[in-house]
Amino acid sequence: MDFAFIITIFLIGFIGSYISGMLGIGGSIIKYPMLLFIPPLFGLAAFSAHEVAGISAIQVFFATIGGVWAYRKGGYLNKTLIIYMGSAILIGSFVGGYGSKLMSEGGINLIYGILALIAAVMMFIPKKGIDDIPLDQVTFNKWLAASFALIVGVGAGIVGAAGAFLLVPIMLVVLKIPTRMTIASSLAITFISSIGATVGKISTGQIDYYPAFIMIVASLIASPLGAMAGKKMNTKILQVILAVLIAATAVKIWIDIL
Repeated sequence: MDFAFIITIFLIGFIGSYISGMLGIGGSIIKYPMLLFIPPLFGLAAFSAHEVAGISAIQVFFATIGGVWAYRKGGYLNKTLIIYMGSAILIGSFVGGYGSKLMSEGGINLIYGILALIAAVMMFIPKKGIDDIPLDQVTFNKWLAASFALIVGVGAGIVGAAGAFLLVPIMLVVLKIPTRMTIASSLAITFISSIGATVGKISTGQIDYYPAFIMIVASLIASPLGAMAGKKMNTKILQVILAVLIAATAVKIWIDIL
């Protein structure tokens, strides 16, 4: 690996993980296309889709650890929400991952496209008053939260993603969780969701360890910095950035389908 390759991979990991920590998503929706397309633009070695998926999986695992660590103080992590949604998404992602071998690639992409479209529409629904609720007075329907997490887990497991960009609008719009608590708690839930993907990729030899190590180092530096920036930003701005990012993801997925 030459110096240009190391710097390029580090910057991709840094940018993706900073956004991940700031917005409470795993970041693979940003890093996946960056890893796939940016290195060849600079005349560097191109990764295969399998290699990119493997690097992204292990990197999301470490990026979410960094983000959760930065949010550990201040009451932003809702432990009940994390337990209910984390357990459900872990079961769902296992079921989806196992069942995906019975589905066609077109069917898999269609399911993800529908979920992404629903998430994008939900982000543009007005969310009035949710950030006025004191963090220690937040309540939600536990079984509704678990049911949605299970559905997202199945969809995410089918396509091999953590599914955080689908969880965030559900937490904001349906469960009425304040923005910063949503971001912090979704990082913890995404961490739980990424465990299975990481173990699966390692056990089947789908990870290129040298670039993965560079991405992990970038993640551990950038994700807490992004989380700190997210704490200070206006929640309306955070919601707009999230909405644009999720809408762009939905558009990209549907372009690939059509």
